[in-house]
Amino acid sequence: MALMTTTGPPLPGPAVGFDLDMTLVDSRPGIRAAYQQLSAETGVEIDADLVVTRLGPPLEDEIANWFPAERIEEAANRYRALYPSYAIAPSTALPGAREAVEAVRAAGGPVVVVTGKWEPNAKLHLAHLGIEVDAVVGNVWAEGKALALREHGAAVYVGDHLGDVRGARAADALSVAVTTGPYGAQALKEAGADVVLADLTAFPAWLADYCAAEAAEAAGVAPAGEAETALA
Repeated sequence: MALMTTTGPPLPGPAVGFDLDMTLVDSRPGIRAAYQQLSAETGVEIDADLVVTRLGPPLEDEIANWFPAERIEEAANRYRALYPSYAIAPSTALPGAREAVEAVRAAGGPVVVVTGKWEPNAKLHLAHLGIEVDAVVGNVWAEGKALALREHGAAVYVGDHLGDVRGARAADALSVAVTTGPYGAQALKEAGADVVLADLTAFPAWLADYCAAEAAEAAGVAPAGEAETALA
């Protein structure tokens, strides 16, 4: 006798979180311009080319490399005020960014951007580039991202920084890392990334495999392969 199987409606896709700088957006040209303007206004020498090689940590951490402690808050506030005029237009979407977000939506999952950037400026980037997401949470870094990821039910968090890996792990989310930021595949793997992709152009295919594996597990069927395998 043939075994009978029953199938229900397709499972909705996972909620996916994305970092912003150097994950979805190449913000280096804009950030460089904003720092150059801050330097011109304050008379403080800032190596903007160096700054854009280490994006990720909180703004105040970077400002502290150039300004004395008593001026950090003032300089950070001025930088944030300059940002809309100098940093939005020059920045571009990274390869595959729009397609990655659309893949999550096509799978039936919501998209949340969780970033260390000041939230109003993060929203300006997304609006300028026409990348539509369900929520944006800013001003959070590393393990501090875990609360936002949990609140939005993110099963997957995609980022380029070691801090993003830490945030995903703190939230018990699958860490998908891309090498479009300051770290290569080996460093991201050693930090605990579950998956490493060269860039977001590989994300839709990975997501399709991940969703298929999740559906197979829910149905009690052994998946043909492991969706969590790193694709460095």
